[in-house]
Amino acid sequence: MRRREILSRLGRHAAALALASLAAPRLGRADDPVERLPGGSDPFTLGVASGMPGPDSVLLWTRLAPRPREPLGGLPDAPLRVEWELAEDERFTRGLRRGALLARPEHAHSVHVEVGGLPSDARFFYRFRAGAAESPLGRTRTAPAPDAEPARLRFALASCQHYEQGEFTLHREIAASDLDLVLFVGDYLYESSNPRFRIRPHEGPTPTTLEGYRQRHATYKLDPALQAAHAAHPWVLTWDDHEVENDYAADASRDPALDAAAFLRLRAAAYKAYFEHMPVSLRMAPRGAAMPIHAHHRWGRLADLWTLDNRQYRSLQPCNEPGRAGGRILNFCGELDNAAATMFGAEQEAWLEAGLRDSRAAWRLLAQGSQIAPGGVLSPLGRSIFSDGWDGYPAARARLLRAIAAQPRGDVVCLGGDVHRHTVARLRADVADERTPVVASEFVASSITSRSISETAIEMMLRSNPDLLHARGDERGYMAFELTPERLRCELRATAHPVTTEAVVRRQAGYVVERGRPGPQRDA
Repeated sequence: MRRREILSRLGRHAAALALASLAAPRLGRADDPVERLPGGSDPFTLGVASGMPGPDSVLLWTRLAPRPREPLGGLPDAPLRVEWELAEDERFTRGLRRGALLARPEHAHSVHVEVGGLPSDARFFYRFRAGAAESPLGRTRTAPAPDAEPARLRFALASCQHYEQGEFTLHREIAASDLDLVLFVGDYLYESSNPRFRIRPHEGPTPTTLEGYRQRHATYKLDPALQAAHAAHPWVLTWDDHEVENDYAADASRDPALDAAAFLRLRAAAYKAYFEHMPVSLRMAPRGAAMPIHAHHRWGRLADLWTLDNRQYRSLQPCNEPGRAGGRILNFCGELDNAAATMFGAEQEAWLEAGLRDSRAAWRLLAQGSQIAPGGVLSPLGRSIFSDGWDGYPAARARLLRAIAAQPRGDVVCLGGDVHRHTVARLRADVADERTPVVASEFVASSITSRSISETAIEMMLRSNPDLLHARGDERGYMAFELTPERLRCELRATAHPVTTEAVVRRQAGYVVERGRPGPQRDA
């Protein structure tokens, strides 16, 4: 056997052992090192969450941390027994399922429970127990069966929640809404700070270690409004850049002090902390600096949803120094013509193209971290673009739109975040040619709290890009969607910046996409 094959098998074996350790589905022998919590302590300070709703399964999450500001949440360096229950009613009398597992210190005593064998299109309540403590109650659901024809899908689209720049008040409305799921498309947390816009402080400086990222996640998870939104609905997530570092690209940092090896160590710490705090599948567990977060979700025959990763595999931003990441404003850059440049990486591009080709759903939803529609501004110096967004990767955008245009079955809707403004757009087969047909609709949610660029800049953007139907960045918000077999409705929910605890959320605008007619239409 060749050395490369041996190493590959050993690597797969090590990954399998790590995954088994993380899942820890059995309690083991009586002499295993299992400790119970001391009486009176509340280990559920970070709340509960669910995610990844499948037709017969759902993922349940919590992390034990009675004193979350201390290493390991104030718990001993030993595994702890956690019990879980899931039922069809909040008294836990109908369809009760239960189990127990070990929350291990090497994973910050986080718990990921994949509950299978569940009925499709059903709603549930769940809770955890550790020692004498019981968690808050969570609500979740499964997706419809693959061959079912559901009447609707309701979800919220959200992104970009900078803790320091506002309160998470919008999550209170999300928690109280009648939704099937929450779709979060990046910048769940911010590693960075800006004293000019600080409403409330992070717990410490920019994280550079695993413990630092764990502390940053704890800061966000301690917010009661965010906890309520997690407890109310299952979440489907992907990331953008701030979960690790602003504007990073694959193994490249914007920090000149970090070479590729040093940055990958940082990325490994950030990915591990992200996994420990998110309701994502065990199959996504990171292996060093790699974490396969892109996924395909199905909602019966109504919708296929792909959550995509535009950070881990992307090419370096154009016209940067070799090995140095970072977005900037460009007017002239020959590297924009680079046909090999990619946002998703070749493997993920091929996977998505095959999924689009094979899909038979009425709607095909593509969720990723940014705005696909052009946002550059025309000036006497030509078109100015921001190199970290899709404008900096025109060849990759052209390939994506060709893949969409090549598969006419089902309507395609692209969903994004990152830009801190509510944006609604048409996507053409060729974004530079208004004579080409509209092949998809795009909705980009504003931020939960993060500040935007000026309205003057956004007005210039609207004048420079006629396929941008709506763009507004002076308010924070999220988008509320309802899909039926005939149409998609989107309501842009918004409130003033910065967001306060007393913020009043209102309708900024509404749009409709009719089945078989690509392109959003204003909904009066």
